[in-house]
This record gives sequence, structure tokens and C-alpha cells, in this order.
Amino acid sequence: MMPIDGGAHMNHKHALQHNIFKTIGAIADEASLDCYVIGGFVRDYFLEKKSPKDIDIVVVGSGIALAKKVASRLKGKPKVSIFKNFGTAMIKHRDLELEFVGARKESYHHDSRKPIVEDGTLEDDQKRRDFTINALALSLNSTTFGDLLDPFDGLGDLNRKLIRTPLNPDITYSDDPLRMMRAIRFASQLNFTIELKSLQAIAQSNDRLKIVSKERTIDELNKILMTDKPSIGFTLLHQTGLLPLILPELIALQGIEEVEGQRHKDNFWHTLEVVDNIAQTTDNLWLRWAALLHDIGKAPTKRFDKKIGWTFHAHEFVGSKMVYKLFKRLRLPLNDKMKFVQKMVLMSSRPVILAEDHVTDSAVRRLVFDAGDHVDDLMTLCEADITTKNPKKQKKYLNNFKKVRQKITEVEERDRVRNFQPPISGEEIMKTFDLKPSKEIGVIKEAIKEAILEGEIPNEYTAAHQYMLKKGKEIGLNPNNSE
Repeated sequence: MMPIDGGAHMNHKHALQHNIFKTIGAIADEASLDCYVIGGFVRDYFLEKKSPKDIDIVVVGSGIALAKKVASRLKGKPKVSIFKNFGTAMIKHRDLELEFVGARKESYHHDSRKPIVEDGTLEDDQKRRDFTINALALSLNSTTFGDLLDPFDGLGDLNRKLIRTPLNPDITYSDDPLRMMRAIRFASQLNFTIELKSLQAIAQSNDRLKIVSKERTIDELNKILMTDKPSIGFTLLHQTGLLPLILPELIALQGIEEVEGQRHKDNFWHTLEVVDNIAQTTDNLWLRWAALLHDIGKAPTKRFDKKIGWTFHAHEFVGSKMVYKLFKRLRLPLNDKMKFVQKMVLMSSRPVILAEDHVTDSAVRRLVFDAGDHVDDLMTLCEADITTKNPKKQKKYLNNFKKVRQKITEVEERDRVRNFQPPISGEEIMKTFDLKPSKEIGVIKEAIKEAILEGEIPNEYTAAHQYMLKKGKEIGLNPNNSE
């Protein structure tokens, strides 16, 4: 990022090139209201980032009244959505979302993050903002259009790459504990440092996260997980004591035990490396969740065996079962997204075994059949799981996975086993052997599926039909006369 040149008295008209800003300023002038654009739009302009589509307008007076006047002057007269509880109004104009709010002061009760609000000045409004970098305001009134108001040196903090609160951080974070998550999210997104006093305040107030709804907490956690290097955010969550309140299953993986000179790796820090690795190859949030949770079954399954050392038997199975409770507790979606994460956790070691041994066609067919449409995601997860610092080993593992991917492509083209249904249906088995619904139908159907996966017969109707007759004979069934 270039050093930001923009003292408090400099003008930044070029930030406000969109015609909408002049329109809002002119209407505010007519109503004798001071009016500013504030928050993320201004911050991202100075960071030379793409401007966000949601723009916050703060008015010293009624934000709702100004929004109505602006909407009445715009082409197509867009609808004004009013949120009375928050004293805000929103207009959707072309590809922008404009939110108008009256400048306000805020105070808080200890047991709630919902503020008691009263009218205030622009500086009152800037004081209530979470961070100095989000308190930057540009004037929209014609005589001062583009003037920057920066009472807390937010520009300096952008240059210093620092997350700092406008007021005492102890009060800021205690008043609205969601700001603790937001501080870490911004540090992670922007690769900024959190000011030491703020970091200490978060650590002291961490227990107050309990008054924040799970949905809001998870919204911030998802944003951290979607950053370029999520370990930055997760390390800060860990350092401040917030992570145990959100994901105790992850914290349980931390630490290295030694028995009889045998140690295992620290699965917590390994997990963060895996998440960083996968962040380089996918923007799929749920695949990133799978990377985050792929080893959670290791804490409950950890055992020491005198003959073979540390074991984590069936940790994938245990981990996949833990996903449901975790998703339910965090109010994450209990739908196909959760099932996908469960499946990835359950299967996370399958390609690893294939990569270590000689890869047989039947093993690859089974992998493709069980993973279905998610076989590519599974391979991506397994490749991210390589965290060895030994370059030779890393190269070897990646080459092995490359071979597995090639084998998957070959088997797929030849045998078409992804999500396949055996060519013979249960109805046909019933008709052939004159059967009513019974366990024999399942036995024959399963035998056909296994024969295809093992490569005994090709995945086609004629071969499957012959195999059905053979299997039926073996279990004492005779085809009816029409066969």
C-alpha cells in the first residue's frame, strides 16, 4: 500500500466522483443539513481498494427525512426502506445501497450490545465507531465537498496498518463485544496489527462474547475463514481467549504429548496450516470449514500404544459425527452444507492411503463412488493437508496425489462410477425371480454394485444382467419362464 497522503485539511473530491454524492449534498444544502459519507467507503478509497457497493451517509439531523427527499429526486423514485428501531433508511439506487442515519451518541447497558441512542454531532457519531479507520468522513455539502474529517488520526492508522479504537478500548469492546470479532476480522482481511492496548482489552473482555448472538459471531468467523491467510485471524482468536468460546473442539487439539520418547504433532497448529494451504486453492467456504474441522476427532480418539506409539483410530468417523453438534451449537446451516463438511471430514484420509500404496483401479473406483461429485474437493483437501517441512517428502506426497488424480480421471472415463446406480433395478430383480420385496433383492443389488466397483464386470446392462442371474442361482433363486 502506498503511504496515504491526506491531512485533515486536504480535499478529496475525486473520491466522490459518483453523481449520487453531489445530488445528496445539494439536497442536504437545501434542507440546511450537514451531511457526510463515512465508514467503509472512505476507508477503502484510501486503501486504494475497490469501493464497496454499500455506502453509509451520516446526517446531522434526520437521516430518514433526508433519504425520503433524495429518493423523490432520483430517476425511478426508488423505494425507501425504513428501519425505525435503528433510525436508519436505505435506498437501492442502480448498483448501490445507500444507508442514511442521523448522527448519534450511544450508551450501553452491561447485559446488552444494543445501545441507547440520542441525537448527536458528527464527532459524537465518529466516537461511537468501532475503529479509527472506520471513523473517516468526507463532507458532501457544496461549500466543503470532499473535505476530510479525521479527529482520531484514522489516516495515520491506515499508514501504520493499525487497528485502534477511537475511545478507550476497554469501554469500546465491553460495550459491544462483537467489535472484538470485527477487530480480528479486519486485522486478518487487511493484514493489519491490532494495537497492544486493544489486544489486551479484548483478552480482558473475551467472556462478554457470550452476549453476542451466534449468528453475528459466525458471520465474522466466516469472513475470517474467507481471508487470504485465515491463520492470522485464528491465531488472534486464540491469543485473546475468544477461540475456546467459539470452537473448543479446535483448542482441544493443541499441545504435544510425549510418552516413552514418542511424540505426536500439534494438531491445532497443523490445522491452521491446512486452512492456509486450502485458502490458496479454493474460495469454497464449506471446503475451508472442512479443512478447519478435518482433525477434530483426534482429541477424543488419541491413545498411546506401547507397540506402535500414538494412535487416532477412527478419528475421521468420530470427527464427522462431531460436525453436526458443532454446526447446531453455532447455528450454522444443518443442510447439504453440513453434510458436505461431514463427508469431507469422514473421507479426509482415504486418498492419503491411496497415495501411499500402489493405487489399484478398484480402490480408485470405490473412492470416486463414495465421494461422488465431491471427489475433486476431497483431493484438494488432502493436498492442503500436506504440511511437512521436508521438501523431498512434500514433493513425493504431491506427486503421489497427482497420480491418484490421473487414475481418477482414467477410471471415470472408462467406468463412469461417479454417483452411478447399478444398471439393474430392484424392480427388475423382483420381476426376474418372481419375488415380493425381500432381503434377497438387496443382496443381489449390492453384489452387482460390488462386482462393478471391484472391476469384475463392466458398468453396463448386459454384463450386470448376466451377473444377476449367476448371483440369483448361487442363493437358490430361479428365474421365471419369461427369462
